Amino acid sequence: MLKNLSIKNYALIEDLNVDFNNGLTIITGETGAGKSILINALSLVLGKRSDSSFINNLNKKCIVEATFDLANYNLKKIFSENNLDYDTDTIIRREILPSGKSRAFVNDSPVVLNQLASISKYIIDIHSQHQNLDLVNVDFQFDVIDSVADNFKILQEYKFKFSEYKSLLAELNSLKQTKSELSKAYDYNNHLLEEINELNISDVNLNDLENSYKDLSNFEEIKIDLNHSVSLLNNNEYSIISLVNKLKLNLKNLSAKSNTFLSLYNRINSIYIDLDDVSADLDNFNNNLTNNPGKLSEVSDLLSKVNNVLRKHSVDNIDDLMEVQLDLIKKVSMSNNIDSEISSVSLKVSELKVVLLDLAKKLSVNRLHSIPKLVISLKEILNDLGMKSAEFLIEINSQDKFLSNGFDNLEFKFSANKGSDFKLLKQSASGGEISRIMLAIKSIIANYRKLPTLMFDEIDTGVSGEISNKIGDIMREMSSSMQIFTITHLPQIAAKGESHFKVYKTEKDNSTTTNLIRLNNQDRIVEIAKMLEGDNISISAVAHAKQLLN
Repeated sequence: MLKNLSIKNYALIEDLNVDFNNGLTIITGETGAGKSILINALSLVLGKRSDSSFINNLNKKCIVEATFDLANYNLKKIFSENNLDYDTDTIIRREILPSGKSRAFVNDSPVVLNQLASISKYIIDIHSQHQNLDLVNVDFQFDVIDSVADNFKILQEYKFKFSEYKSLLAELNSLKQTKSELSKAYDYNNHLLEEINELNISDVNLNDLENSYKDLSNFEEIKIDLNHSVSLLNNNEYSIISLVNKLKLNLKNLSAKSNTFLSLYNRINSIYIDLDDVSADLDNFNNNLTNNPGKLSEVSDLLSKVNNVLRKHSVDNIDDLMEVQLDLIKKVSMSNNIDSEISSVSLKVSELKVVLLDLAKKLSVNRLHSIPKLVISLKEILNDLGMKSAEFLIEINSQDKFLSNGFDNLEFKFSANKGSDFKLLKQSASGGEISRIMLAIKSIIANYRKLPTLMFDEIDTGVSGEISNKIGDIMREMSSSMQIFTITHLPQIAAKGESHFKVYKTEKDNSTTTNLIRLNNQDRIVEIAKMLEGDNISISAVAHAKQLLN
């Protein structure tokens, strides 16, 4: 239950701190006094999004804090699932900064809004006026019948499996699409891979291959130049080596006569030795050089193929071509493995369909069994609320596909008058009838859900007189098992409360403030008399107010 609500710097509220009791709590006030501000502020701690436009004083942050007594509601598991510490007195706080940024805390632990909403739905349900429209929403209708059918655990498991099922279906469709694309490209990719594999590129050194080609293709020119070089160096008495040898001997004679020429002799001697080595190497090259047209053709063919493949894949070296080869191996391998992957995922889908079908059948059976009980309860409550001829028809039709709530289609049909055809709620119920039907449903499902607190925001719209008295009785009965708040403009309902608060405005120094005050017995008489007659209350209005309260 909601024990305390503290609101600071929100809209017209400067600083409000109020304690609440169990049972039925009434909130009244003139139109525009700020009753909706209270609802909106409380909604912030339940995960509603906000911005800085509601901050009254932009020099300070807005703080809304609610304390809930959760001692008897078995909510420890819900807190654990959200990685939060559980406390029987749980404090939820929301802070909104002037910048528009907001922070949320549960028992002083920071939380995101999704966590806040996940927890708060087990703590309090705020039924605002526009939520009467939920009654014609099929998701809400499923929520109602599943509450009566006690389907919560089965439905939770079904939704988990259904989410897994949808993911697997998406994966299967993706694999099939991939297979289609790979099939189109498989032959081409395999051709490219074979083309590279034939080259044995791991054994190819492109530089060595190019050098070998150059040597073999230039044999004639190389042979001529080698012979000419050998002739120049050492072929007759006028060759370079012969002349250098003569120069060396001459400098040797000079160095014997004068040490001045010794360094020149050593330099020429070194040159002579190098030239002699060069001559020996040239002779060796010349003797080993042979013409090999077959080898030239082989090298030329391999080099041509390598260069063609390099150009085809827009790479300029063997290492990059090896990367292309690995990529092609993966693509071809994927094509070869895709069928086994499709088979594996298809098997998982089939197995999951069996599980889903079993869960969906259980949900459907439980719903069908709960329909008579729900219809009878609705008729009884609506009869008390003045809808004596109201009839409900709830139809469930199973589909051949899995949906978010099972495989059922659900329709709530309604007839307000005897002899009238059943029609969908949205086609047949008036605004006042919708309000009463919603109250009836809320009172029914309150018996199945262990929700601590329920707040009605003018659910009595469109009703008056004796019907409003019955509405008050229903709320009073509901409050025996849960905390009920109701914002009302009807004195008959206001008189049913165990606690009564009034929302009012005050003006001071050109500013307006919304306040909330708990009324004592005498104040309640005055407030209800005003609700009956207006500001200028008569003795009879006061007497009527006392009668209602008694």
